[in-house]
Amino acid sequence: MSSVVSSFREGAVQSPSSHRDFPEEAWVNYESFLTRDPSPVSQQTAWDSPGQAAYDFRSDYVTSPNVAMLASIINTSLLDDVMKEDPTTNSFQELIARLTGHEDSLLVMSGTMGNQVALRTALLAPPYSILADSRSHIIGMEAGGPATLCGALLQGVTPSNGHHLTLADVKKHVTLREDVYDCPTRIISLENTLSGTIMPLEDVRAICTWARSQNPPIHMHLDGARLWEAVAAGAGSLKDYATCFDSAQLCFTKGLGAPIGSIVIGNKAFMKRARWMRKLLGGGIRAAGIVCAPARVAVEQIFLGGRLCANQETAKRLSKLWVSLGGKLQHPTETNMIWLDLEAAEIDKEHFADLAERAGIKTMRGRLQGRIIIHYQICDRALEALANLFADVLKGKREYRLE
Repeated sequence: MSSVVSSFREGAVQSPSSHRDFPEEAWVNYESFLTRDPSPVSQQTAWDSPGQAAYDFRSDYVTSPNVAMLASIINTSLLDDVMKEDPTTNSFQELIARLTGHEDSLLVMSGTMGNQVALRTALLAPPYSILADSRSHIIGMEAGGPATLCGALLQGVTPSNGHHLTLADVKKHVTLREDVYDCPTRIISLENTLSGTIMPLEDVRAICTWARSQNPPIHMHLDGARLWEAVAAGAGSLKDYATCFDSAQLCFTKGLGAPIGSIVIGNKAFMKRARWMRKLLGGGIRAAGIVCAPARVAVEQIFLGGRLCANQETAKRLSKLWVSLGGKLQHPTETNMIWLDLEAAEIDKEHFADLAERAGIKTMRGRLQGRIIIHYQICDRALEALANLFADVLKGKREYRLE
């Protein structure tokens, strides 16, 4: 074992996947996980193993539902949520509303659906615009939903501090006039976490307080797909953040490991209209317990069970290792995301991903190359392989220099 990896392991907390849900002997073979012949379906879908997720750093939505999540489906109710008759769904929505300090919540199939349902619910009559961080998912990662589904103008704002939007940023770019030439800002949408970084609660409160003081008040929406991570980092509670907003979306697959599902929160009047919007988008769910049962396990076991903290500690140790070897970061490592600056290190991005595959691990390709995400099913051998990769590419970066 190299001295770099030995040094990395000295400060290690327990591996995110070293727990009773997935015994180590059930993991896939490390050396051949990317190169072996396709496994039988029974092995690919084994309930007692994270499978390839144990070696996958591309995102925290690549996790496999664990045994408890899958077993919960067997015992769930199977009634109709469109008719509000499913007790599993109703009790789960009540739990999320209680945790976030809101009156009600509504199950949806994905974070994208959740954001679009919330935005369409809040926007009543055009013209209207939505102000958001220029890097946010609703601008660049949701297939143009606000324009296509809402007919809304998107106002992308680049944070002046390079980290998160502030009230000064909002005031500088918001459209308050209602002149015939203008498209007034009717929604301010914030994302937390964004690129793994945390928007401080103080700045969230400042923007939300100001928005509500306007005439008419500006609707505040939170894309909180990974809000769990900000809470796990100690930035504030779910209720602290969520009660600042008129609506919010939380995701159960990112970080928590549920197989499917997100949720929209707000007051009862907002949820009544949101149900129409969900139906319009084809999101009405019949046997909704199949979605809610494992999602509840994910919330209770992974989030409330404190399992996200180990991921963040691991991410910070890996980030520290990268920097100690001479690497630079695109963004600070505040939660479970590491943003490697491969260009600054003069490392070809595709070649980095190729080297990762040869080492038996998966890293992101395309527009998000350089992003490493730690989730609770990553195993020790994958972490060692990534640490060795860091050392190899930074010590020998001249071999991989960009032309």
